[in-house]
Amino acid sequence: MIILWVAGLFLSGSLMFSYWLGLARKKNLKDIGDGNPGALNLWKSSGYKFGILGIILDFLKGYLPLLWVMGSHYSQGYFIIPLAVAPIAGHAFSPILKGKGGKAIAVTFGVWSALTGFKASLALAVILAVLKVIGSWYNRRVKTPVTDGLQVVSGMLLLSVYLYISKCSAPILWVWLGSFVILVYTHRFEWSTWLRKYSTRERKRT
Repeated sequence: MIILWVAGLFLSGSLMFSYWLGLARKKNLKDIGDGNPGALNLWKSSGYKFGILGIILDFLKGYLPLLWVMGSHYSQGYFIIPLAVAPIAGHAFSPILKGKGGKAIAVTFGVWSALTGFKASLALAVILAVLKVIGSWYNRRVKTPVTDGLQVVSGMLLLSVYLYISKCSAPILWVWLGSFVILVYTHRFEWSTWLRKYSTRERKRT
């Protein structure tokens, strides 16, 4: 039964609502911006109304199915790890797009909202807001997808501090690790680009 639950949650996450909304507007999100078939490119291509709708739908596909699971005995112990990670993985590796899904930010918020009663997702939102302010103050140039990606990965990393201070259970920490690894993968272009620029800058200094 647990396998069916995991498969169902994975399939829920793999539903690419933002991508489909883009197609409905005759926009292929893979040809826009950084090619991410997610809500941000939907926002850029079709306006804020469609962008917000895409965010809500991507959030709900992680939130609602997991919220249903949280009312069952499968929410206890280590069963929750594959169940919670499945929607995020489904979005990132959607079979609908041949394994090339989106960056899984909205669905990650949905999963953590269901998992912790919005506590961790609110903490992550605050962390990202603070990082954005610090980034804007430190780097006054126009923001880029690279800086946005770094903030998302850094914010998810810092969320582990909140979870540790909150004395979350070991399974929840394992869920964090799984979601963090997926976000690192989906933002691999951003942080690898930053690392190359940083290493180039350091070589010039020496």
